[in-house]
Amino acid sequence: MCLHGDLRPMSPLQRRQPRHETLVLRGLRHRITWWGERTDSPVVLLHGWGDSSETWQFLVDCLPEHHSFVALDWRGFGGTEWSQQGYWFADYFADLEAFLDVVHAGTPARIIAHSMGANVASMYGGIRPSRIAWLVNLEGIGLPPTDAEDAPGRYAEWLDQLRDPPRERRYTNLDVLVNFIVARNPAMPRDRAEFLARAWSAEDADGALRLTFDPRHRYVNPVLFRRAEAEACWRRFTAPMLLLLAEDSEMRRRIAPEHGTEAYFRSLYQNLRIVTLSGVGHMMHVEAPETIAQHITEFEQAVAARRLLTSALD
Repeated sequence: MCLHGDLRPMSPLQRRQPRHETLVLRGLRHRITWWGERTDSPVVLLHGWGDSSETWQFLVDCLPEHHSFVALDWRGFGGTEWSQQGYWFADYFADLEAFLDVVHAGTPARIIAHSMGANVASMYGGIRPSRIAWLVNLEGIGLPPTDAEDAPGRYAEWLDQLRDPPRERRYTNLDVLVNFIVARNPAMPRDRAEFLARAWSAEDADGALRLTFDPRHRYVNPVLFRRAEAEACWRRFTAPMLLLLAEDSEMRRRIAPEHGTEAYFRSLYQNLRIVTLSGVGHMMHVEAPETIAQHITEFEQAVAARRLLTSALD
């Protein structure tokens, strides 16, 4: 159910006008962002942890104008309502399915996803193989494996955080937040870091900024990441996938070396193209949108050509 839509003033950095709407998914008000005309087969954009739909702007501006795009803010992020029951990874599968039922009913979806959003999409594509036409995966490569012996300590840490929640981070002014973003992402132009800072924050009465996502996202997850289960989902993913990896990203350094090789990824996915980008970090869609858009366009054209050839041979 769409509740409302609005156009907001554009910054000089933006080329295509975003339009924000509210969509109720599984009882929570989700903010979604459209670029281009509403269609029944838009390209779907899924952001990563701590991010929001607005920051796809730079990539959207570099992709073909005949496409329409729709992005959602995951529960508890950006402009989407916070969940009173906390946050559990399986909920994102259900939220994505509900979202696709509304914006992409009846046909497999073309999806571009980053980090956490790409982890959701790649696992969902193994759970529901028929729902995805192709996926551009921007470093959705899972988390480090865990050991069952870690469970008691993880549960204890989670219980401690419920009793004494982590403090909400505040920044004295916009420049402080921008400096923090640039320090974490050295390849990011400062004007784009400022765009992110404005998208991610709200101003309090004293002029300080706070990040708009629910601080409970900072709790440790009491459910250990079971990589074998993720791999079982990935092996059932049959759609074409473009996996983009960033040479300067910290994400691949967080996982075991054997889980970051091309051989490993090719052992999991049946129809995979891999590109490693030099000179960029994990926020590659903000740092190098022109380069990423070129790879996406080439990938989409290759997928279309392969399907035409298959159809001609049938």
